Amino acid sequence: MAFEPPQRLVRALGETAPGGDDWLEKLPELAQQAVALRELTVERVQVPGGRSSLVVLVRTADGTPAVLKLAPPRARPESERAALAHWGGRGAVQLLEPPSIEGALLLERLHPEMSVRSLPEAKALLEAAGTLRRLWVEPPGDDDAHRFETVAERTGRQAEAMRASARTDAEVAPLVNAALAAREELLAAPPEERLLHGTFRQSKVLAGDRMPWLAVGPDPVVGEGAFDLARLVRDRVEDLIASPSGAATTRRRIKRLAESLEVDQERLRGWTLFRAVESGVRARRVGRPRDAELLLEFATWL
Repeated sequence: MAFEPPQRLVRALGETAPGGDDWLEKLPELAQQAVALRELTVERVQVPGGRSSLVVLVRTADGTPAVLKLAPPRARPESERAALAHWGGRGAVQLLEPPSIEGALLLERLHPEMSVRSLPEAKALLEAAGTLRRLWVEPPGDDDAHRFETVAERTGRQAEAMRASARTDAEVAPLVNAALAAREELLAAPPEERLLHGTFRQSKVLAGDRMPWLAVGPDPVVGEGAFDLARLVRDRVEDLIASPSGAATTRRRIKRLAESLEVDQERLRGWTLFRAVESGVRARRVGRPRDAELLLEFATWL
């Protein structure tokens, strides 16, 4: 079978590595190796798929439905593997085997056609928040083989890119300065750290057989829960922007989510601001003006 990467993946990888690399060229060979090693039967490539990996629906040698996920090193697949192993299926998709090929994960099959995002908004937020709560566990100890990135480290890299954009784009400078100031204040006195999903949103929570809802696609990081929850605040941002009451709805959402997951409301607002501005500036930098406009307008409400 030809393992043709979906165009969504090709475009996204072009944004994260504009100079290019050879991972896409090697992908068909990597996929064939992973399939042969595990004696898998390929059903189809998942389309449109994700923005950082190729997802292939397969069956194991005994006929069990599964998912083969292949990702380039810059998507940190080994960090994802370590987090999924640490969670052990609690709130997240389960690993089906120990590592055999770097960058390839064999996972339990969920129902990709049904995410929490398909539910009415209030129900979707409730189910997503409940899933996220199960993921917030104590991170592995210092003697663990894998060291996870911290929120301070990840946002530090992002902050540098934001400053660079602000120097050449005066229009975004005020929001960037506000977001960077919020980050500095938040990092000055962080609460207890947990292992976080890192890129959590409604579309990352899929229906399963083992449990009703399970998270997929983490980019794990160690830090405070408000950082993780911040990405969920802006879910369905297109609907929020289109609504005359979008700003008020956002404020209510922050309050409701903060209370339901017992995080500080102001810390959640601050991380929501930082993450929205970071995403908006990045979208503007890589040529997605519509996404940038939505995210930066949303950030002005915070």
